[in-house]
Amino acid sequence: MNDADGKTDAASIRRIDRADTLKDHRFRYYDFALAATCVIIVCSNIIGAGKVASVAGFAFGAGVLFFPLSYVLGDVLTEVYGYERARRAVWAGFVSAAFAAGMAAFITAMPPAPGWNVDIGGIDRQTAFALDFGQAPRIVLASCLAIWAGEMANAYVMARMKVASGGRHLWRRTIGSTAVGQGVDTLIFYPLAFGGVWANEVVLAVMATNYALKVGWEAALTPVTYRVVGFLKKAEGVDVYDRNADFTPFKL
Repeated sequence: MNDADGKTDAASIRRIDRADTLKDHRFRYYDFALAATCVIIVCSNIIGAGKVASVAGFAFGAGVLFFPLSYVLGDVLTEVYGYERARRAVWAGFVSAAFAAGMAAFITAMPPAPGWNVDIGGIDRQTAFALDFGQAPRIVLASCLAIWAGEMANAYVMARMKVASGGRHLWRRTIGSTAVGQGVDTLIFYPLAFGGVWANEVVLAVMATNYALKVGWEAALTPVTYRVVGFLKKAEGVDVYDRNADFTPFKL
């Protein structure tokens, strides 16, 4: 398990300073973490983006409740498996989101069969389908770019902070990297998606509110992150420090 500084006390865990020494290491749970990252990003992009929720009169995009989980997983991936494997997961999530958005746009644009496109409660089925899945290309592009850049920034900061701190204070790394990653995501997505469509003050207000919610949610999940990191380090038998990693974001 992890101690208060985010280190592990398991004697069987091997400290790794060079990622290339892990080429032949067989990980037990990496594929599951990668798949979970893709699922959360796709669902947040397609499902979460489609609804504005209201709780006690406070309105917010419903996706902010689940999308930060991808940053939690990004932190876990970087902490346990290192930057290069976290980068691979980011690319997988980006491609998954782009494919899902493209598939949704293509199917929405296909002409509906007359027998299928019937009236359901005052609206035809094609219109209802388009409302659910027919996102504007501008929003899709902004979302995919923001996810890629934000997740990459998150992994980079997490890896650098781990080396600088000697593996201490995991909570500082998870919250600090998320603050940077979500900041990059927010600064890219909202101006690209809604600049010139919403009033500037509305864009800024939504940016500030959603950013605060995402970072706050990540901070609240810190105890869960500690437990998952401790379990995975013990199960995988390694603790990776990216002292000699290739930090370019454009490699798989």
